[in-house]
Amino acid sequence: MIVNYLLYLIRTGKINLNKYLHGKIIKKATPFVLVLFADSALFIKVSTLVILKGLEDTVKLVKGLGGKCYGYVVDLASRDDIYRTAKQVEKEVGRVNLLINNAGVVSGKYLLDTPDHLIQRTFDVNILAHFWTVKAFLPSMMDHNDGHIVTIASMAGHVGVAKLVDYCSSKSAACGFDEALRSELEVKGIKGVHTSLICPYFIRATGMFEEVNSRFLPTLSSNDVADRVILAIRTNETLAVIPAYFRLLMPFKWIVPWACVSELIRGIIPDAVPAPMPMPAQETAQDNVAQRKSASHPMSLASRPARHDRQV
Repeated sequence: MIVNYLLYLIRTGKINLNKYLHGKIIKKATPFVLVLFADSALFIKVSTLVILKGLEDTVKLVKGLGGKCYGYVVDLASRDDIYRTAKQVEKEVGRVNLLINNAGVVSGKYLLDTPDHLIQRTFDVNILAHFWTVKAFLPSMMDHNDGHIVTIASMAGHVGVAKLVDYCSSKSAACGFDEALRSELEVKGIKGVHTSLICPYFIRATGMFEEVNSRFLPTLSSNDVADRVILAIRTNETLAVIPAYFRLLMPFKWIVPWACVSELIRGIIPDAVPAPMPMPAQETAQDNVAQRKSASHPMSLASRPARHDRQV
């Protein structure tokens, strides 16, 4: 989603690239780097080429519009790779003052049918990576008292759904992560570093919930969610629930008896993952090392792309 929404916002003019890159959205002319971690199709082996293509398209499009853009491939299941790439970004590009943690994976199986390594992968990517990216970039934000950390969670972080035990657990952890981090910043007196928690319903065209069986409630457009994320960033909004009326319904979970809540959830979402999803095989440490050596390097563009290259 994150690559799609950046391309969409730039292409349609909803982001003025020059103003955005110079930090005017944050109202300060400070060094600005937008860190985008690839979303949804992050199956460690299966979709490396997909991620590379998405990054290359983003780099080409932004440079074609006269901006500066750098693409890095990082294994979000590897703490060491995240720390190494973060240092590389700050050295080669500059200080990061906007971090969007958007990566997500889903297994889509009943708990007892889910292999252990897929459960581990879900937590590595969906929540543990947040710890490592924030620990990598937050110190500089605090030193300058300027920054914004965006956590893309999910409504699944507030409501449990069958076949999504690992996913719901990881997204619930992401919600707690954002709230506790915001509290720590307040305790430390850091007023210039903000956090935003984004909790959308199922999103179309992300490769995760394409076949979701959702009654009564339509799935969301990634472009609409993207617009909402940008608004939350620009207004320093702490919580964005998408669609907004879900925010009014959330308290009923604690008021209404569980039997009613459960029946309502099952009525709205009879099956979150009706079709089996392609699952990556368990990787060895040697596979991960080889992949990072071949893929984790900055991308550059020697010349301005032709006009047709900008159409994604």
